[in-house]
Amino acid sequence: MFVNKLVAPSFIGVLCVLALVSSSAAPPAGPLPFGQAGAASISLAAPVVYDGGTAAREYGPAGSLIPAVDPDIRAASPLPEATASPAPTSAAVTAMPSPEVAPAAEPSPAPAPSVVSAEPVPQTASIPPLWAPDQELASPSTTQLAAPQSAAALPSTEALVPDANAAAILTMFTKINEYRVANGLNKVKYHPTVAGMSQEWSDSIASREVIEHRASFWTDPRALSPNNGAGEVIAIRTDRDAAQLVEWWKGSPGHNAMLLDPRFNVMGGGISYTNSTYQIWGVVNFFGYTTLPAGTLDSPGGTGSGGAFPAPTPSLCDAPVKHMPPTLDLAAAAITGPADLVSVDSAGQLLNRAATGPRTYAAAKVISAGFSGAKEVFVTDWDRDGTYDVLTQWTGGDLTLHRGVAAGGFQAPITLGKGGWNTLTLAVGGWCANNRMPQILALDGGGNLFLYANKGNGDLADRAAVATGVYASRLSMVDYDADGFQDVLALKTDGSVQLYRGWGTTALRAEARPTVATGWTDVTGIRALRNVTGLNSTGVALRRANDTVQYWDLSAGTLASPSAIAGPWAGQRLAQ
Repeated sequence: MFVNKLVAPSFIGVLCVLALVSSSAAPPAGPLPFGQAGAASISLAAPVVYDGGTAAREYGPAGSLIPAVDPDIRAASPLPEATASPAPTSAAVTAMPSPEVAPAAEPSPAPAPSVVSAEPVPQTASIPPLWAPDQELASPSTTQLAAPQSAAALPSTEALVPDANAAAILTMFTKINEYRVANGLNKVKYHPTVAGMSQEWSDSIASREVIEHRASFWTDPRALSPNNGAGEVIAIRTDRDAAQLVEWWKGSPGHNAMLLDPRFNVMGGGISYTNSTYQIWGVVNFFGYTTLPAGTLDSPGGTGSGGAFPAPTPSLCDAPVKHMPPTLDLAAAAITGPADLVSVDSAGQLLNRAATGPRTYAAAKVISAGFSGAKEVFVTDWDRDGTYDVLTQWTGGDLTLHRGVAAGGFQAPITLGKGGWNTLTLAVGGWCANNRMPQILALDGGGNLFLYANKGNGDLADRAAVATGVYASRLSMVDYDADGFQDVLALKTDGSVQLYRGWGTTALRAEARPTVATGWTDVTGIRALRNVTGLNSTGVALRRANDTVQYWDLSAGTLASPSAIAGPWAGQRLAQ
């Protein structure tokens, strides 16, 4: 992955590149971005530093590129939320030179970047590129993602500004093809189905403010089974200049090679606008096909395309409101952060242990009372106002919400569901990728899993079927595989844990359901946590027998060895 940086009024660019390269194909025109042991990584900082990655790349005969057989690597890079520094005000425009990475036999250092900036810029962590072996195109995996609710379901999202993007997509498409023609290459065509996939991912990363590639995007049904190369490029800017997204890609060796790959003959593009620091997010997917798929068009908005992308299809994942949640000082709040551990004692008191560092907690503090009749208690920021709330499933059948107050304590409870909720097994979290509001997954006794949309303070009545044949005594919603989407851990009565992976819509992935843990028969509570071992780390806390609470880290995409969290925990049930 490579980055250039241009310092100008209201402008910062971040770029990502992802590709499948066939070792038998002719190398793309222009310098290839690999050849040294390791792929360059990026950091949006001043100055920009390029360093080596971990995946080896080397040139084969006649200059062809031999990709390493890497596992899927997903490295999410969250952007600051409402804390970015103001853009520079200087009228000077100075481009940072792209580093040319020399072949392994003749390594050469990257040129020192020149930076014209007197003010700090928003920061984002390094992101390694994602590659896949050639055989994944020749022999696609039999495990395919489930089709989305609509072939191009692009619902309006909470973090996004719902302005028309057709002109920006056409600009991006036109500039790419002008560049290809100027370099003696054929134009790429456009496909609305591919564009739907690109737009969905652009909306997803923009609404989550995370720069990352979609793992194995070439296996998505909307990729239409490419057999001659596949690539993905991403860029963001603090203004809305779609043409400059293409200019950035042209100025980076890795992205430039993608734009000029002679094998590609179809693309799809997505453009999203936000009301945050980075105002435009662009995603382009390139594919090569021996035979063009049905429905391929000469350009966006061509005959039968319905415009740059189809109109959105209503979904229970649609966000009910559009706002950016504030960043509050929660030092005095009952629950101070996403790593806190909340429990209910035998007297019905709600206790909180505030996180004080990696796997360390303060002494338990009483934050409320009157929860003796609670079947389960869930910690969440239900209304996304910046404070943590308590959602309670009562043995009498109701579901209530106690809204947290930044100055401490909770507001009077609000009833969200009247009767019958005690018969369900619940999990609470951000299931929908395009909706920052938490949602509820509910499992009934017949093995039917439903998604309940967040209605704010309104009654929870609308639901959508997510899956059938799910049998579990307890559920937890967490990003198990570190791919950016929430998954379900289903604890069965025999102590085994089955993984149901999500991908941001009301559907589960269509795949085998692996068992990811055994021996959990004594687990009485599972709490998904963030920031326990570091910023943006993920994991789960388990309440076990012998008055033990364990933390299992999931930041690497699998369960790490557990560590005990100091108590005492006698007589206490863990909030979820």
